[in-house]
Amino acid sequence: MSKVAFIGLGNMGYPMAGHLGNAGHSVTVFNRSVSKSERWCAEYPGQRAMSPAQAAQGAELVFTCVGNDDDLRSVVCGADGVLESLSVGSVLVDHTTTSAEVAREVAAACQARGVAFIDAPVSGGQAGAVNGVLTVMCGGSEHDFERARPVMSAYARACALVGAVGAGQLTKMVNQICIAGVLQGLAEGLNFGQRAGLDMNVVIEVIAKGAAQSWQMDNRAATMCRGEYDFGFAVDWMRKDLGIVLDEAARNGAEVPVTALVDGYYAQVQKLGGRRWDTSSIIEVLRKSSQ
Repeated sequence: MSKVAFIGLGNMGYPMAGHLGNAGHSVTVFNRSVSKSERWCAEYPGQRAMSPAQAAQGAELVFTCVGNDDDLRSVVCGADGVLESLSVGSVLVDHTTTSAEVAREVAAACQARGVAFIDAPVSGGQAGAVNGVLTVMCGGSEHDFERARPVMSAYARACALVGAVGAGQLTKMVNQICIAGVLQGLAEGLNFGQRAGLDMNVVIEVIAKGAAQSWQMDNRAATMCRGEYDFGFAVDWMRKDLGIVLDEAARNGAEVPVTALVDGYYAQVQKLGGRRWDTSSIIEVLRKSSQ
């Protein structure tokens, strides 16, 4: 068992840190909202700290799962950040979805302090975090990865090293590109079927047994048909992720026209008041345009 710190108790971090505590690791948590840290400590074995630096003191591994690039810079490199107290030879694992650029930037800051760094964004949504079945895409050295992997197994069904620092974030971008395209196709198909007067329950049951099958179809098609969007990954978060993808594509020259289209549709969902709807709500844009 390891002495670990977990920084960021959002929808993902809260249950992830809980799995670490339940697995027997000695866990210290930090969250900007003290009440959430207190609630976590009442639910799981562990203790809370009043700053990232205090949480990281004496830890072998520190996990971060915060909002964006600037949040990561703040909790790692800012005043009372983890690098103020993290010991030489420890490992910092970042589960935030960020740019590959900031992953390399933070890795360099860690290296200057003798601390290893792994960028390790996750896929599986809040349900995956709660059930401990996330997929973790890691960038870093094999040695550092092997040190962190057994601890991450507390909340990961799959955990893979995909390359050097930054590769984890780039892999998460590939993941989001693929999800965006699948959701767009599913939304168009369902909207088409409903406009054609088909019984979509029957349609979904049939085509889900063929080549059109996907996780999104299995888990979201029925609720999309009913206009229910209170499940999992919010539109605001998806737009943040797709913004990262589009910025990276502009740098590396990749063509991502469907991703750009989907991002524009999600901007329209936000205007409809759906900032916290889940990503399957993209169908609402098609419904409005069909009226």
